[in-house]
Amino acid sequence: MHNNQLPLLDLHRHLDGNIRPATIWQLAQKNKIKLPTDNLDAFIPHVQITDSEADLLAFLKKLDWGVGVLKSLDDVVRIGFENVEDVYHANIDYAELRFSPYYIAMTHNLPIEGVVEAIIEGVNQGRNKFATQINLIGILSRTFGVEHCQSELNALLAYKDNLVAVDLAGDEYNFPGSLFESHFNQVRDAGLNVSVHAGEAAGPESVWHAIEKLGATRIGHGVACAKDQKLMDYMRDHQISIESCLTSNYQTGTIKDLSAHPVKTFLANDLMVCLNTDDPAVENIELAGEFELARNVLGLNTEQINQLQHNAVQMSFLSTSEKQTLLNIKQSSLK
Repeated sequence: MHNNQLPLLDLHRHLDGNIRPATIWQLAQKNKIKLPTDNLDAFIPHVQITDSEADLLAFLKKLDWGVGVLKSLDDVVRIGFENVEDVYHANIDYAELRFSPYYIAMTHNLPIEGVVEAIIEGVNQGRNKFATQINLIGILSRTFGVEHCQSELNALLAYKDNLVAVDLAGDEYNFPGSLFESHFNQVRDAGLNVSVHAGEAAGPESVWHAIEKLGATRIGHGVACAKDQKLMDYMRDHQISIESCLTSNYQTGTIKDLSAHPVKTFLANDLMVCLNTDDPAVENIELAGEFELARNVLGLNTEQINQLQHNAVQMSFLSTSEKQTLLNIKQSSLK
């Protein structure tokens, strides 16, 4: 279990990878979109992973059903709101929800800027109703190529005051970070933080590039970092952190044996690393369960669990005073 006396944070959580199966089903009925089964129970295996997929791309296909039923901007507002509700019910004190506006927009040709606005609106509705703290991270989905990522970035930068960071996600192996250097120059010029999916489907060189050329201060997954001692030393010395996702790394086939997950190696090397969900609805998990895995399958002790939770606060894209407030609120609520 995690430590209830410390805040619980989820920093790597895809809003568009957390569309409830029941919501997908309801929106499909409303929008007259044909699904491969005639009842919700039979549909769930199409949108949820039961064990492990062949690779990252097979895993990502499971996400497509969720965005495929978003026919209007009102549908997009709904998933924004429900994501905040899910964070609240998971007893998460603070989450950074990331989303790819083009991925959400593409099936039904929604306006990309409209999607960004609709997500912000839905999340704001959720913030007003549920006592949990949320920030948003915009994603450039590399899978769709350089030009679509630029239109995605234009839409995100139009609402940059509502974002804390921009991320690069999707097919890392076939669309290397080198294609997106000009995009991330724009991100940094706009004063936003950078988090990049790297070292998941590709090796340590992908992480080096994300840090040195894209300006990443946080690496999503970063499993391959464990293969490069020089890289781990550099990340430790320069406070570049890793957003670890245990179940996700197993389900994408990135690691074959959960008990050998490199989060232990990262902790042993004094790296800033924390636990996250990734795509909770697709994986059928929640954050508390990831801490149970860390304890029961990886064999982490109480001190290491506490360290992961402390790291999450330090790694978050919150200001120093906001981080302190988060710690203080948790302490005072326990008294």
